[in-house]
Amino acid sequence: MNVDYNKHSLGSELKDLAINLLNERSREVFRRIVDAYVETGEPVGSRTIARQIESRVSPATIRNVMADLEEAGLLYSPHTSAGRLPTISGLRLFVDAFMEVGALSDNERDNIESQCAAAGKSVEQALEEATSTLSGLSQCAGLVLAPKVDSALKHIEFVNLGPGRVLVVMVISNGLVENRIIEVPVGMPTTSLVEANNYLSARLAGKTLEETRGEILAEIEQHKTRLDSLATNVVEAGLATWGGGDTQSLIIRGQSKLLNDITAVEELEHIRQLFEMLETKEGYLRLIEAAQSAEGVQIFIGAENQLFGHAGCSMVITPYANSEEKIVGAIGVIGPTRMNYARIIPLVDYTAKVIGRIVG
Repeated sequence: MNVDYNKHSLGSELKDLAINLLNERSREVFRRIVDAYVETGEPVGSRTIARQIESRVSPATIRNVMADLEEAGLLYSPHTSAGRLPTISGLRLFVDAFMEVGALSDNERDNIESQCAAAGKSVEQALEEATSTLSGLSQCAGLVLAPKVDSALKHIEFVNLGPGRVLVVMVISNGLVENRIIEVPVGMPTTSLVEANNYLSARLAGKTLEETRGEILAEIEQHKTRLDSLATNVVEAGLATWGGGDTQSLIIRGQSKLLNDITAVEELEHIRQLFEMLETKEGYLRLIEAAQSAEGVQIFIGAENQLFGHAGCSMVITPYANSEEKIVGAIGVIGPTRMNYARIIPLVDYTAKVIGRIVG
C-alpha cells in the first residue's frame, strides 16, 4: 500500500548526521531504542540492546554508540539510569529517514469501510463513526474537521413533530441525510408544510443550497411566490437553519486514550488545555492549516506544532477531498509522542480516502 506522507525538512545538521554518523551499527541501536520506546515508553539500556543484536557486540560498545547518539541530540537519559529514550529530534529523524510505513490488513480496510458506510446516516453520524473507528484502531484520540454541507440536494421534506416544531430533512445526492428542527407557529396546517415541500423541491433538486438560496429569498421578498404566509415562514426558517453553509465543526472521539500514558497531575492539565484549544475556532483553523500545508499525511511530533507545545503529544493528520478534488476537511489522530507512526499513517490515509468518497 503506497502512502504519501510529508517528510519535514531535517536541517543540515541532522542530514549530515544521518549520512555520516549513523553507520550500520548506530542505525540498528537507534532503531531498537525507538522501537522499544514505541512499545513500552521505557528507557532502554545497553545490555538489553546487546542481547537483541545477533552479531556479538559487547554492552560497552553499545554504551559508546548510545553516548554518541546522545551527544548528537538524538537520545537522552531521563534520570540517573543507564537507559536512553529518543528525543523529539531523534523521533523526527527516525520518522523521516528510517521508518518503513506499514500496510493495512484486509480486515482493517473492511472495518473502516463498513463502519464508515454512509447509507441512511447524516454527514455528522458518518464522520462520527469514522472518527470512532480510527480512534479504536489507532488507540489514540481521533479527530475530524467536518466539511461544509454544500453538495447537491436529492430531496427535501418538512415533517410535523407536534405543536410548534417541524423537522427539516435534506437528503444529499450521495445518500447522506441532514436533519434540522425549526420552530413554527402552533397550529400550522399540514397544507402549509406541503406547500413548502413542493416549492423547495422544485427549486433545490439537483442543486446545492448555496446555488439557489439567494434566488429563493429574493423571490420571497419580491412576493413572486404563490405561497401562503405560513408556508413562506417555513421556507425561510428551513433555509436559515443551514446558516449559509459557511461553518465547519470539529468532531473528537477517544480522548480518554490519551490518559493512558499520564503519570503526573500537570500532564493531565496539559491534556485538558489541549482539548479546550482544539474546540475553539482558532484551534481547528490551525488543524486545517496544518493539514493543507503539504500533500499527503502530515506528522507533527511534540512541540513541532504550537497546539502541542506543552501537551507532550503528536498528531498525524491529512486532508480529505470531495469528488471535485477540492479539500473540504481533515482527519487524523492525536496520541503520545511514542505512538506507532508506521501503523497509524496508513490508517489515517485510508480513512481519509473513504471519507472523501462519503462526502462526495
